[in-house]
Amino acid sequence: MPAARGGTGAVRVDLGEAGVVQGSVAAGFEPVLDAFVSNFTDLGDVGAGLCVVRDGRPVVDLTGGWARVRDRVPYDERSLQLVFSTTKGATALCAHLLAERGLLDLDAPVTEVWPELRAGSGGSVPVRWLLTHQVGLPTVDADLSFEEVLAWDPVVDALAAQEPFWEPGTDHGYHALTFGWLVGELVRRVDGRSIGRFLADEVAAPLGLELYIGLPPAEEPRVAPLRTARLAPGPRPVTDPRSVKVWAEMLRPGSLAVRALTLNGAFGAFGRSGPFNSPELRAAEVPAANGVTNARSLARMYAAMIGPVDGIRLLGPEQLEVAATPQAVGPDRVLVADSCFGVGLQCHHPDFAPLLGPGSFGHSGAGGSLGFAHPDSGVAFGFVVSQLRFGLGGDDRATRLVGALARCL
Repeated sequence: MPAARGGTGAVRVDLGEAGVVQGSVAAGFEPVLDAFVSNFTDLGDVGAGLCVVRDGRPVVDLTGGWARVRDRVPYDERSLQLVFSTTKGATALCAHLLAERGLLDLDAPVTEVWPELRAGSGGSVPVRWLLTHQVGLPTVDADLSFEEVLAWDPVVDALAAQEPFWEPGTDHGYHALTFGWLVGELVRRVDGRSIGRFLADEVAAPLGLELYIGLPPAEEPRVAPLRTARLAPGPRPVTDPRSVKVWAEMLRPGSLAVRALTLNGAFGAFGRSGPFNSPELRAAEVPAANGVTNARSLARMYAAMIGPVDGIRLLGPEQLEVAATPQAVGPDRVLVADSCFGVGLQCHHPDFAPLLGPGSFGHSGAGGSLGFAHPDSGVAFGFVVSQLRFGLGGDDRATRLVGALARCL
C-alpha cells in the first residue's frame, strides 16, 4: 500500500495517477483505510467516499480519487454523488417518521390516504405493502416519456391505473423505480410537502446533512459524474459466476426486471448512467433512485436512526423495529433471486444484502453505493462511488470495506 502521512487520525495516501485518499481514521480502524485504498490500487476505482459512525461519532471519514478525471478535479469532502437505490433508505425513513408521529397507519388500507390507488384489490391493500415490495406494481404498462417521469403526476396517475403484476400480498418483487413514487405520494398526501421537501426539512436540516431528493441548482457543480463500468479504467468488473444464469434471466429483453429497472423503457437501457448524469434528472424528485449525497451524510442519517447524533435521534426503538424486521423474504419476482426486505429497507442477507450480520438494515444502490446501520454494534456506514459496477450479492468494493469493518469490531 502507498505510504500514509499523518498516522492514525489525519490520513493522506498518495495514489499516484489515481489521485489521493484523505480524511481521518480512528485507532483500531486502520484495516478499513487499507481496504478503501485497495479499491483504487487493486480494483481500479475512480472516485469514492466512505464514512463509518460508531455511537454517534465518526471513526472513519475518507474520500479518494478523482471527481472529474480529465479535469483533475479531486474527489474530496465537497464532492456529491448520485446514489441510485441507496436513496430508498431515506425515502422509507420519511414514511416511518410520519408513522411514528401517528400520521400514517402502515396497516390501514392505502385508499384511506390515496383513494385512486386500488391496486386491483377493491381497496384492501395495506399501506405497508407499498414499502415491502408486495403491492405488485414494479412497473407500468404506460409508455411514459422522460419528461413525464420527471413531472411526477404522470407516473402517479399511471400507477393508480395499473393492474398489479401479481395479486398484492401473495408475493414480492423489487419495485426498483416505482417504490419512490408509491412512497413519495403517500408522504405528499399525508403531509402536503413533496418527499424532497419533507426530507430536507425533517431529516437533512436537523442533522446538517447534504442529502437531496431534488438537487438545488447551486449544488450541481459539485456532483461527480457517474462513470459506466465498461468505460472505467482499471480491471473490468466481473459478475459473480454463481449469478450468471440469474443475470441472463433477469436481463433478457422484455423481462419484468428490465421493465422495472427502466420504468418500461423511460430511463433507457439498464446499466448505463445515461439520464442519471443529467442535471434535469438530479433536480427532479425520483425518490427511489436520484438521491444526491455524500458518505458522511449517509452514515449520519443511519446513525441517527439507531441512536443520538448531536443530540438528535430520528426513530424510536419501536418504529425502528417495525422498519428493520424482515417482511418479504425469499424468491423475488423481479430480481429472479432471493431478496429480503423490511418495511422499505433491505435486511441483512448473505447473498442479497451482505451487511454486518443479523439486525443490520439499510439499502444499496445500483453501481456500488451503500448505506446501513447495525444496532448491536452501534455502527452506521455510508459508501458512495462514481464508477458503476454491477453484480448480485453486493458490490465487491463495498464487500471489502464491510469485511474490514467487521474485523475491526
